[in-house]
Amino acid sequence: MWTYNKMLEYPVNIKCTDPKLAKVIISQYGGPDGELAASLRYLSQKFGMPDQKSKAILNDIGTEELAHLEMVGTIVHQLTKDATIEEIEKAGLSEYYTDHGVDVYPSSAAGVPFTAAYIACKGDPIANLQEDLAAEQKARATYEKLINLCRDNPEVIDPLRYLRQREVVHFQRFGEALRGVQDKLSQKKFYLNDMTPYTNNCGIDRDN
Repeated sequence: MWTYNKMLEYPVNIKCTDPKLAKVIISQYGGPDGELAASLRYLSQKFGMPDQKSKAILNDIGTEELAHLEMVGTIVHQLTKDATIEEIEKAGLSEYYTDHGVDVYPSSAAGVPFTAAYIACKGDPIANLQEDLAAEQKARATYEKLINLCRDNPEVIDPLRYLRQREVVHFQRFGEALRGVQDKLSQKKFYLNDMTPYTNNCGIDRDN
């Protein structure tokens, strides 16, 4: 169950139109390392976690990524909402404008539409959490590149810096979850009279 607060997690107040910048920032909306892929990945992986703590961590971070998706969408919207046709053409967004106008559509900076192939769910909690650690580092690196591209635009740099820092925090929390899951899966198994280890059908001892 979620409660939606009708305000951004961190304020976005961009006054200057810059569709060229929006074209690259949208990658964190619907690109391979963007917020949409992250939120769906974590909220899907949580079901296969072997304990309540790791499930809660993935649920919490997956939910926060939805808030970050809202922030990135707001950034893109504010950078493009008042753009002229000339500015859109100059930014190389003619094809995007033809299909979507200035709506926020999930795609990468290269114009590749979002695909479920970005969502890594392996059916193994260790593999999934290792993937999540890498995903957070890739997202952090992407935000750093976007900050570099912003140069002297503090109105855009400020929320991007906030989003970058949250990727660092998420990385730390996934590290915590990974250690907990490794400890959980390394616990001694109880044996029945025939010396067969007692596990569930997945071979993982679960809390519920």
